[in-house]
Amino acid sequence: MANINQSIPNLSAERARIPPFAFVLTTCIGVIGSNSLALGPIAPEVARSLGADVPAVMTASGAFGLGTAASAIFLGRLIDRHGPRRMLAAALILLAVGLGGSAAAPTLPLLVAFQLIVGIAAGIALPSIYTLASIIAPAGRESETIGLVLTGWTLSMVAGVPLSAAIADFAGWRTVYVVVATATVLACAAVRLAAVTRVAVTGDSEGRHVGEGRATSPLAALGVCGVAPLLSACAAFMAAFYGVYGYIGDHLHAALGLPVSANGLVAVSYGFGFGGAAFLDRLIDRFGAGRLLPLIFLAVAGVYVAMVAASGSYIAILAVVFLWGLVNHFGLNVLIMRLTALDPAKRGAIMGLNSGVTYLALFAGTIGFGAAYSANGFFMLPLAAAGLMLTAALFAARAPQSKIPQ
Repeated sequence: MANINQSIPNLSAERARIPPFAFVLTTCIGVIGSNSLALGPIAPEVARSLGADVPAVMTASGAFGLGTAASAIFLGRLIDRHGPRRMLAAALILLAVGLGGSAAAPTLPLLVAFQLIVGIAAGIALPSIYTLASIIAPAGRESETIGLVLTGWTLSMVAGVPLSAAIADFAGWRTVYVVVATATVLACAAVRLAAVTRVAVTGDSEGRHVGEGRATSPLAALGVCGVAPLLSACAAFMAAFYGVYGYIGDHLHAALGLPVSANGLVAVSYGFGFGGAAFLDRLIDRFGAGRLLPLIFLAVAGVYVAMVAASGSYIAILAVVFLWGLVNHFGLNVLIMRLTALDPAKRGAIMGLNSGVTYLALFAGTIGFGAAYSANGFFMLPLAAAGLMLTAALFAARAPQSKIPQ
């Protein structure tokens, strides 16, 4: 198999083949996302098995999120020193260990501890994956490559969540973690096999070797021109998403009188929108990521406003949620493109900060929007999210564009 960084003569950028290694990265995102989304559907079964209540069980999800944030911020810098492929393989091994421990945990405190380990592993794996995606992307197809990798989140949402619930019903909740752990081991083997067959990432798009640099401190990465405003935009973007997504299901049940199972179609609709956007990613490469991010964030704000109008109808909400997934895919794709282009030598540390900010925003958005939901109802949440997206658009507009393809 040819080296993924090999140049292809007499072939236009638009026709350059996306490396098969991108599909391995997609799978890695899928297994990480499957764990992060699995606990919610199986929480009642876990609670019954461990003699706890559902809120107590969900502290394991909080441990996962905090572990991911801390690990991404403080350990993501090691990606620049040891190389993203090597760090990804090591993180997947640790992830499998944490998942196996979660499957065997006899008590809730041990489940929480093992999910913290899973979070630490995810905090290394995610920025490694995003860094690799930016490295292997053929010139002119950066957005398509990153978009393909991001569809791993669609796999976990559309397939992982329903399968987790079904497996828990038929074979018990522990089997869910066994299955995800097995998939993680297979993904790790694929990453290692890619190295053996010379599909390893040995250099960036400019020929410099990856993994021979120095580890960049979080503060040094934050000091790179453009990182701070883009991470501020990321914080607003993610807090808006998690704040609304966390309570839309309860709105359907409490306000519209729908069964809890109706939430499944919301996840599927969002997942299809998010995944379907991958077929349009080439438009980003055509028009330039530097120009589009503020406009994409404004489009996301418009979707939140539409969600207010649709909040009284289940069918209307499903349609808006599909659009929500579509525009959020574009927003995340372009945000990653812009961050990884700022300083290739510090990509690992920058992506670590990005993942850390994402999971801190998950925590802050869920808590803050929860208070607003209790006080004012669901309609206030999309309005608040639209305000955050306007803020994100302003931050994105302030970020430099000189190194972004135009």
